[in-house]
Amino acid sequence: MTKDKKLRLGVMLHGAGGNMAAWRYKNAPADASVNFSFYKQLAQKAEAAKLDLVFVADGLYINEKSIPHFLNRFEPLTILSALASVTSHIGLVGTLSTSYSEPFTVARQFASLDRISDGRAGWNVVTSPLEGSAKNYSKLEHPSHQLRYKIADEYLEVTNGLWDSWEEDAFIRDKKTGVFFNRDKMHTLNHQGEFFSVEGPLNISRSKQGQPVIFQAGSSEPGKDLAAKWADAVFTGHDNIEQAKEYYHDVKKRAVSFGRSPDEILIFPGISPIIGRTNEEAEKKYLEIASLVTVEDSLNYLGRFFDHFDFSQFPLDELFPDIGEIGKNSFRSTTDRIKKMAKEEQLTLRQVAIRVTTPKTTFIGTPEKVTDLLQQWFKEGAADGFMLGNAVLPDGLNDFIHYVLPLLQERGLFRSEYENDTLRGNLGIPVPKNRYSKELYFNK
Repeated sequence: MTKDKKLRLGVMLHGAGGNMAAWRYKNAPADASVNFSFYKQLAQKAEAAKLDLVFVADGLYINEKSIPHFLNRFEPLTILSALASVTSHIGLVGTLSTSYSEPFTVARQFASLDRISDGRAGWNVVTSPLEGSAKNYSKLEHPSHQLRYKIADEYLEVTNGLWDSWEEDAFIRDKKTGVFFNRDKMHTLNHQGEFFSVEGPLNISRSKQGQPVIFQAGSSEPGKDLAAKWADAVFTGHDNIEQAKEYYHDVKKRAVSFGRSPDEILIFPGISPIIGRTNEEAEKKYLEIASLVTVEDSLNYLGRFFDHFDFSQFPLDELFPDIGEIGKNSFRSTTDRIKKMAKEEQLTLRQVAIRVTTPKTTFIGTPEKVTDLLQQWFKEGAADGFMLGNAVLPDGLNDFIHYVLPLLQERGLFRSEYENDTLRGNLGIPVPKNRYSKELYFNK
């Protein structure tokens, strides 16, 4: 780690927050997930605080037991394009599935967002864990876990190729001569693969950051391999620093095996800090948030990870039931972790549901305590940055900005001004060379 390396910070924009019942919180708009003014307020607040990015997640299947703010929410690229017009420096990252979309369309959409935002777009690449997604896309069945990652690997090969369709100076636009572009600097892809056949070229050129920043969030073995091969940054989640360190070094090592530098890929654990002027005040805030969730909500939330499995059929206060392989083709790493936790700690169904739905974050306490933890994780090789998945918004973000950020800046861990006006520039990620550029060609 270089001496002057700074911590990177992003914030998730997911309606009223990450809690199952966040919409009931006293200071949250009940319609937050479709309230543009609220999203605009949060994005501008995050930009004023010099955070690196805002992130909008997504999903492709809902039912009556889904998380409430999933039932009625903005599609990521639409809301991010709107936010691009009211911000100027902060990164704009959104989720889009490789299992239920076409590479040409997605490459074009993110390249457009990248141009609209002048180089601030990022794509969180997901393979869609919920089996019900197939029902919304005229598919007979949801692809298996292994197959989804094979598709995603070729998908990223195609999108990266399409983003190189035009060299930087291809468009001349000389009104006197009538020459709009240099034909020698337009390149077709002509991809013929196992899953996709794409000729190209893409009908939009690269932005000044070259191409959108690739994020990935897989924690399974195929997920970590995909991240190590393609991602610029990885979203992850761990309960303690030792688990976080293990993941951090595993993914960096895998990146090296793909011929990359470990510094080319940034690791962002997701955290939901709860901050109080005293530890007791922080604990009180946690209890207030946790009390919003009913037992029924908790069972529904737990069930979503297991492809909306109905846990209400089991006794609440008996040991967590043996449900076999249910969930193996959805959120695999999460469901494996939940079942392991329940077995090792001999937890009841009620205890598991409550713990999964309203976990008590490691990052709870005074500003000094939370800052110390962030610094420890950063300095000891558990994180390059953090994704703030606040339990409730706007209060969670306000508390972090007001109480913790100044301490990070005092310690020289976080910027006081943006270094750049692109997402890559602020994250310290190099602009990828166009594969067709002469400079690259002659350096081969």
